[in-house]
Amino acid sequence: MEGGGQRVEAGSSSAPATLADPESGHDLGEETKLEDNDNADDELEGDEDEEAGADGFVPSPLIPLKDQLEKDKEDESLRRWKEKLLGCVDGDLYGQIEPEVTFHSIRVISEGCADVVTSLPIADNQSHVLFTLKEGSKYRLKLTFTVKHNIVSGLTYSNIVWKRGLKVDQTKGMLGTFAPQRDAYEHLLEEETTPSGVLARGIYSAKLKFEDDDKRCYLELDYSFEIKKR
Repeated sequence: MEGGGQRVEAGSSSAPATLADPESGHDLGEETKLEDNDNADDELEGDEDEEAGADGFVPSPLIPLKDQLEKDKEDESLRRWKEKLLGCVDGDLYGQIEPEVTFHSIRVISEGCADVVTSLPIADNQSHVLFTLKEGSKYRLKLTFTVKHNIVSGLTYSNIVWKRGLKVDQTKGMLGTFAPQRDAYEHLLEEETTPSGVLARGIYSAKLKFEDDDKRCYLELDYSFEIKKR
């Protein structure tokens, strides 16, 4: 965007002259400096707001899980509460500060159809059409995943669906906060209903994405599914 400021000629050795209002006698250069300072303050506040995020929330820095367990360990009741919350302490699960979330499978559960289970990640030579549903049928996706090293906070998902290049649906939801453990977690996403009618039938493409509240992305799954006549 082109600026609207004045152009200063180069090559002059004298100091720039100040501009004055002939009616008031005020030095316009001083007013410009004051306005510039106000703009600078506004920009600084804007930078601070941007660093804090749109809602002003700044995530707390990650703390190694061992440190969290060591803190206040003299308090027996608090120590037992932490162990109950975080599960058994196992060295290879707590060796790094960043949480690690690994998705192992996605299962499609739909009335009147056999469950379809797909292992993750999808192999390169595997069809990306993961499942087929009947029009007007209800279905849910069931995820299996493990968490290692640290607590993953505010794990969310988003699912965007396209047909012939046009976005036809978008859903978002919260999975929750999960502590590291050896056993896998299983989580059911919200129930959805496939559309009905001639125009609804066909193959759809979709992208399923999982992030935590620090915007770490743990999986982006590009897949397809088909809707057939009931």
